[in-house]
Amino acid sequence: MVPGGKLFNGHLKEFREDPLTFLNKASRYGEVVKIRFGPLQNVYLISNPELIKQVLVTKSKCFVKSKDFHALKPIIGEGLLTSEKETHMRQRRLIQPAFKRSHIINYGQDMIDITTDFVSKWEDGEERILTQDMMSITLGIISKTMFSLDFKEGYSILGKPIETAMRVALKRMRTLLNLPLWIPTKTNLEYKDALDKLNKVLYSVIDNRRKDQERHEDMLGILMDARDDDHGIGMTDTQVRDEVMTIFLAGHETTANALSWTFYLLSQYPEAQKKLFDEIDNVIGNRHPVPADFMNLPYTQNIIWESLRIYPPAYITGRQAEDDVEIGDYRFKKGDTIMVSQYVMHHKHEYFPDPESFRPERFENNFLKTIPAYAYFPFGGGPRVCIGNHFAFMEAVLILATISQRFKINLALDHRPVIPFPSITLRPRGGLRMNLEERTKHDRTDSNPSF
Repeated sequence: MVPGGKLFNGHLKEFREDPLTFLNKASRYGEVVKIRFGPLQNVYLISNPELIKQVLVTKSKCFVKSKDFHALKPIIGEGLLTSEKETHMRQRRLIQPAFKRSHIINYGQDMIDITTDFVSKWEDGEERILTQDMMSITLGIISKTMFSLDFKEGYSILGKPIETAMRVALKRMRTLLNLPLWIPTKTNLEYKDALDKLNKVLYSVIDNRRKDQERHEDMLGILMDARDDDHGIGMTDTQVRDEVMTIFLAGHETTANALSWTFYLLSQYPEAQKKLFDEIDNVIGNRHPVPADFMNLPYTQNIIWESLRIYPPAYITGRQAEDDVEIGDYRFKKGDTIMVSQYVMHHKHEYFPDPESFRPERFENNFLKTIPAYAYFPFGGGPRVCIGNHFAFMEAVLILATISQRFKINLALDHRPVIPFPSITLRPRGGLRMNLEERTKHDRTDSNPSF
């Protein structure tokens, strides 16, 4: 057990104040340690790759999502992130075709085009809130690939309500006792207003698509055309809405944060940044990027892998035991909560020498095959592994390459210390102010600019 803690709340105060530091400290007490969050809930942090694999993979049927995920249900309903058992498996089978390799490759051009259009308005020497820019770009990409829509004002239409809903949901996840949503407190009213705005947009899009006779090859079209193999039944509007909201949230929030961290890390490690520029110049030069470039950018890919290691957007995962269950030499009782932390595992010295340093080279030569499978798992694992992991990874690589072809991005000189903020996902606290430095033709291998 982790020592200390208060009589009633246990370690909840320490966890709320600094979750990452607390979890790292807790993991030092053993591969399985007990944490107290309140008087009745037994919580165990597991920090052994083989035991994590048992929880997420081999004995996954013994667990359901932990109770804190219930706070997300008003936002994403019974989508893939919150649904369980047969419902989850049925929905996953229906959704899987949207993430086939052929579809993802087709989405690649949208990823490049939207990014190119967005940065075409950037100017040399300009200071920008990069975290907002990454949210806008990924919101535009998921809007296009999901709905075939160009949300020029995407952040105000959906971004702001999502931000509000997620902020309140996080507060509810970390509070022992929550007032029911029907009680008209200021926070509850703000929450309901954000949800109403989201539902109004989503149901309007779904309703219009139902009336449209044209066949669409975007994600929404694939979801609405999907039929159950056993009974030939498709999704109801509510099911479509829940899955769209889940994909929408996961499809822009996590990737935006991953890219924000990536640009920050590159600004702190100029040698890695130079190697990135060299690879982009050699592979792409000054022509416009194309989706096929993805396979020819191994160092750019390794930059994303390393960024996901240091600052994994999905930094913690919770499960609750449905029955008494043995994991390794440990026995857990029905109702016990199991926590595993990507952030904790990704910073362990025994798997990642010098873990605080940004070293994309560590992922060369099939490095991941030399360490246990669940020492590194930025997209989760098992039956609940992120269904859009290939989409998100290709998106991050193509956005990074497209932007870095034109700009070097530096942290503002007077920037406050950059600190990770563990919200629903891991993001830079307060955002990132960064300066743009346009790369001239003298910085690039090809001296025939086509911009």
